[in-house]
Amino acid sequence: MKLHNFFRSGTSHRLRIALHLKGLAPDYVAVDLRTEQHLGDAFKALNPQALVPALELDDGAVLIQSPAIIEWLEETHPEPPLLPREPLARARVRALAAVIGCDVHPINNRRILEALRHDFGADEARINAWCARWISAGFDAIEALLNADTTRGAYCFGDAPTLADVYLIPQVESARRFKVDLSRWPAIAAVEAACARLDAFERAQPSRQPDAG
Repeated sequence: MKLHNFFRSGTSHRLRIALHLKGLAPDYVAVDLRTEQHLGDAFKALNPQALVPALELDDGAVLIQSPAIIEWLEETHPEPPLLPREPLARARVRALAAVIGCDVHPINNRRILEALRHDFGADEARINAWCARWISAGFDAIEALLNADTTRGAYCFGDAPTLADVYLIPQVESARRFKVDLSRWPAIAAVEAACARLDAFERAQPSRQPDAG
């Protein structure tokens, strides 16, 4: 397998975590968003949407969109599971992940921020304020959901990492990059600390990737 990704991309980061949790180590192929490599013909031949990540399988098939790729991982490499077995628990984990995947990350990703800069003249202070607004709204909801779960273990759900942690940790990394004060979310901080002790999360960190810099 080949993982086409960018070190600082949140969607790439979450997929790296999932792959490491599943014990998989695909070849790392850097796609430099800073030089718009993703907009070139070579990458568009892999992913016509021109977004990272893309997972190229050994048989030549290419998977795109991190939710779809992670679902494929869960179906083809079911151990360790990223979703609990009980349907209500699965729904809760999916909801936590969706707060990030559906409501926070899509309006804070690179192409949105580039549009704010180039089409609307937003400077970096306004960019940071924009990101902080939506990250804070999502984190407020996640913090409340975590605190409401009286049976929660060290992670977002239970005593093992799930899909929710896979989505949350890259967003915490992004929040720091946009200078969001994380001190108001102690439950999220506790989850991050637990995840940081796991090799899969440490190896997936943006700063650990070969194209970081």
